[in-house]
Amino acid sequence: MLDPRLLRSLIAIADARSFVHAAVRLNMTQSTISQQLARLEETVGQILIDRTARPVAPTAEGERLLGYARRILALQQEAEAMLGDPAGTTSIRIGVPEDIVGAEMAKVFGDFAKRHREIRLDVTAGLSRDLTRRYRSGEFDIVIVKEAEVGADCRATFPEPMAWFESAKAQGKWPNPIPLVAFPLGGLYREAMFERIEHEQRRWYIAFSGSSLHNVLVGVEAGLGLSLLPRSATVGYRVRPYSAFGTEPSMVISLYAWENAGPVSELIERMSTVLAARLDKPGISRRQKGRR
Repeated sequence: MLDPRLLRSLIAIADARSFVHAAVRLNMTQSTISQQLARLEETVGQILIDRTARPVAPTAEGERLLGYARRILALQQEAEAMLGDPAGTTSIRIGVPEDIVGAEMAKVFGDFAKRHREIRLDVTAGLSRDLTRRYRSGEFDIVIVKEAEVGADCRATFPEPMAWFESAKAQGKWPNPIPLVAFPLGGLYREAMFERIEHEQRRWYIAFSGSSLHNVLVGVEAGLGLSLLPRSATVGYRVRPYSAFGTEPSMVISLYAWENAGPVSELIERMSTVLAARLDKPGISRRQKGRR
């Protein structure tokens, strides 16, 4: 391995064309810089500086090594700067349902990252049941999930009004069996939807299965069938409530976190604010829940 200190001496001598001036530049004695050059020449087995030239100059071998020496020192400086910068050295792992990661939540993440350069946010979107399982197994530090009942250890919870929706262009009654637009297996709304249809003693079939909330909404918009959806998620889509099934009980959006101190506490508060504004309802904190 080439010693960076010896390479620095070679570069200084080649640039200054003088042992004396190179020693001054590196704040060394002339004998020290001469010794360092000699050690480097011994290491590579080549004469790198022509000492008989006036002024002294690199040999052909020295010229070849100089390019590498400059690159090695530049990389060393870059590595030292990187290691001295704490940016991204700590991670907060967050799990959220796909429709929660909107512009406002993304802005929360962006503002937080600017204020805390040492923290890297690792955000994963997915289905609530899978997110819950992964949170309980320790894969996430913070998780937002949709669920029918609130867990005792949640930090905040918000009601999510639900309703049945059909295409805004739908005409007449739906046939029996009723075509449904559903989420994939494991989707929370999917099972609630099947339970309600069976409670109504109606037959049904899956006419369209979407892998995301957007895909499901597009399927409903296109008139492929009915679907049970959060009211807040339908804004901007050409769908309307299907009143024949009446009202649906709200689900809840719950925020869980293993810690609640320091930057994590700040992030939880900002995320909760976005959820409250999204649903236009105040959240219930863990402390408030204990008094209910």
